[in-house]
Amino acid sequence: MSGSALFETFTRAPLAFDHGEGTWLITDKGERYLDFAGGIAVNSLGHSHPHLVAALTEQAAKLWHISNLYEIPQQRRLGERLVDATFADKVFFTNSGAEALECAIKTARRYHFVKGHPERFRIITFEGAFHGRTLATIAAGGQYKYLEGFGPKVEGFDQVGFDDIDAAEKAITSETAAILIEPVQGEGGIRPVPTQSLKRLRQLCEQHDLLLIYDEVQCGIGRTGKLFAHEWSGVTPDIMAIAKGIGGGFPMGACLATDEAAVGMTAGVHGTTFGGNPLAMAVGNAVLDVVLEDGFLEDVQRKALLLKQGLAGVADEFPDVIEDIRGTGLMLGLKCAMPNTKVNTALRDQHLLTVPAGDNVIRLLPPLTVTDAEIHEALDRIRTGARGLADAIAAAAAK
Repeated sequence: MSGSALFETFTRAPLAFDHGEGTWLITDKGERYLDFAGGIAVNSLGHSHPHLVAALTEQAAKLWHISNLYEIPQQRRLGERLVDATFADKVFFTNSGAEALECAIKTARRYHFVKGHPERFRIITFEGAFHGRTLATIAAGGQYKYLEGFGPKVEGFDQVGFDDIDAAEKAITSETAAILIEPVQGEGGIRPVPTQSLKRLRQLCEQHDLLLIYDEVQCGIGRTGKLFAHEWSGVTPDIMAIAKGIGGGFPMGACLATDEAAVGMTAGVHGTTFGGNPLAMAVGNAVLDVVLEDGFLEDVQRKALLLKQGLAGVADEFPDVIEDIRGTGLMLGLKCAMPNTKVNTALRDQHLLTVPAGDNVIRLLPPLTVTDAEIHEALDRIRTGARGLADAIAAAAAK
């Protein structure tokens, strides 16, 4: 894309796709790629899922946008379904994960403001986190590569080491409002937070009147085999940001909260022009139609085990390429023994799409509808790619 009219902010692979079919992407030249990138965990039901296509086209023929000046029945329905399926009592719809996190941050600060403590605005976050690309969310994530060059870091975020709950406790002050954490870090390298750690954070929040915020933008909507990743621990938050999978490819997100946590979010204090529009709501409801079907999430868990066991076999066979397998559900990571960019390229050469992450990890994020046959096909391609890399290592060592 060099020299085009676009900002040069992306390093793009030399591929252009014309259309998709389930777990497959087809280039403008007719080449087929097995998609285990999923638009970075966005395409939860694959490409061109018939139920999503029907919902979107039906709504598109009726109404696209009216704004939140008026009632949007589809929005009310999706909100009620999310409330029924989660800890939450209230939902605010957004266009992206970053906007959902912004809403979560504002909700936590407003909670303390209306309680008479405006000085409580700081939020504790964790190393390796990724919460978005706005000025506030890059400050929350704390990664220098995203902060550099954008002026002073937005005030109000105190970062501690990943899974360092003792450090989190020590970071609590009279200005602390909340603790923000991803139950499973995605961009940080597919790192699940132990259940005991989430329990301790919940206890700290109750002890110090803090709000616990979960970022389930990447790990939510069935990605781990539960509707939300935190369900594995049984530890619920006060506020949660979601996006990606809930839209199945259509841009949307949401901030969920309990009645108590949302007490400060009254008329006029927050808003959105496009959030909760009829098109997004039609698709979001269609995604839930599928994901909440009896047996769907159980089948995700079964397929995840099949994939993880197969990956473990590849790692055992090629330890010079893959050190370990991480993650849960269909949110898995290959901890690489060589630069993950080389592994990613080798897999792309096998027409398998994956996503690099932090901590030298490759993410595997196939659609939740991936078939057993496609899992076996992906494993064959990973094995072939790993064998080629291992042979190159051996050849270099022999010289």
